[in-house]
Amino acid sequence: MENGSIGGSSQGATGKTGDNQKGPRDLREWLQLVEADGGLKRISAPVSMKEEMSALTYMVAQDESSPALLFETMAPSDGAKIEGAQVLSNMLGASRRRFAHAIGIDPDLDTRQMIWAMRERSARRLPPVEVDPATAPVNEIVLTGDDIDLTKIPAPKFWPRDGGDYIGTGDITFTRDPESGRLNVGCYRQMVQGPRQIGMYCSPGKHGLQDREAWWKHGQPCEVVAAYGIDPAPFMVAAQSYSADTAELDIIGGLTGTPFELTKGVATSLPIPARAEIVIEGTVTEGDVAMEGPLGEFTGYYGRPESPQPVIQVKALHMRRRPILTAALMANYPACEIGAYYAIMRSAAIWDDLERFGIPGIKGVYSHPAAASGWGMVVVSFEQKYAGHTAQVLAAASQCPAAAYYTKWIVAVDEDVDPADMNQVVWAMSTRCNPVDDIDFQRKTWSTGLDPSQYLPELRAYGSKALIDACKPHRYIREFPVRTMLRKSVYENAAARWAELGLDGAPPAMGAFDGE
Repeated sequence: MENGSIGGSSQGATGKTGDNQKGPRDLREWLQLVEADGGLKRISAPVSMKEEMSALTYMVAQDESSPALLFETMAPSDGAKIEGAQVLSNMLGASRRRFAHAIGIDPDLDTRQMIWAMRERSARRLPPVEVDPATAPVNEIVLTGDDIDLTKIPAPKFWPRDGGDYIGTGDITFTRDPESGRLNVGCYRQMVQGPRQIGMYCSPGKHGLQDREAWWKHGQPCEVVAAYGIDPAPFMVAAQSYSADTAELDIIGGLTGTPFELTKGVATSLPIPARAEIVIEGTVTEGDVAMEGPLGEFTGYYGRPESPQPVIQVKALHMRRRPILTAALMANYPACEIGAYYAIMRSAAIWDDLERFGIPGIKGVYSHPAAASGWGMVVVSFEQKYAGHTAQVLAAASQCPAAAYYTKWIVAVDEDVDPADMNQVVWAMSTRCNPVDDIDFQRKTWSTGLDPSQYLPELRAYGSKALIDACKPHRYIREFPVRTMLRKSVYENAAARWAELGLDGAPPAMGAFDGE
């Protein structure tokens, strides 16, 4: 029996990853690509931002192939809004194709190939460039002082028990460290508190929170810039976790192959995204708080309950004409905005970590998006090379930097199993795993306050992990029953005759065969 490699080639079946292509420079360029690809649905009928928009998004997005939704007309019951303002939801959702368009790779690649392409792209760095404020699209409209009224931006109330209207879910936020000058790019939930006030919630440990507190220790307010209409690449990077000295703007440029464009603001010393749809500049002062939350989160549950959170006092508002707000619905998969793309990015990062650790034989990694947007489960496919190899893979995958946070289920499978195909993974767990012998546990691991499986909430800082060995037992691997697989030559002949035989679509890709 010969087992084929799963995801071990940088080119895969199509022979390309699209690495020479470039991604769009802004949201409007990305929307043109997506609409041409059939991935955008424009909704011209009036829709209320008070739960109706999110309800429609959640319902449409139950189909993994659902389009992005552009709501072009706000319901009169929502009150006066900015002329021509639009709201984009399900921007990425469960769509690998829209993710591919965001960074300029071939949208026809399969999941394994996209993960490999992501690994290639994430290794590149391309610094941002500064453009003249007079030519920056975000400066088509600039308002300051009493001319600012954030309540006219169509910020949604997503869920019935949300604490208010959230302008910041599909956002990027800039803060700066007062000591090093490092510019942080994060994604923090932000609730409208008034015409010139926005609540800013940061989870413990996040760099935006650390920057705020560092400025406050110096007795100074923390400057903040937030963009609420952005193309997917900055949003994707802002939602990831990087070390404090990592330049996220360089990563964005590397992913898209195009330098991220910045320009000067008018109210703070921070730069602003030049091609964003909506940008605010403001400050956060210690002790200036308002009640914020809860918000329905990516786990499919409400997050932290209402509590006092710092408020951004907005000094300037920049907008394009007919601005588009990017509203990221947080929900259970497949309706969650951090679904397919997050699974691909996290899978690539975990694979990189395992190779940096020097672990050989890795053939594929996948964080399934149904597991709380890829946070909850990691599957690693590898070729067993020595005694203890499986235990090493499981332990390393459970605690590597990209997977240590929250991940509960770590599954190891042989190289003939595609980790991105849960049918194959469940089959391996059912035929190669004897639970009493093949499941180990880690306790007191790094978890999240958003995990509802632990109660009381104060217990949630610590979690646990299950390490599942769904591989053939190494000591008996030669005697293990032979798997039924197609002969490669027969598969290739059948695939070549697919259209001739009148079969629909393309023949399924297969990576494991019985001989040649």
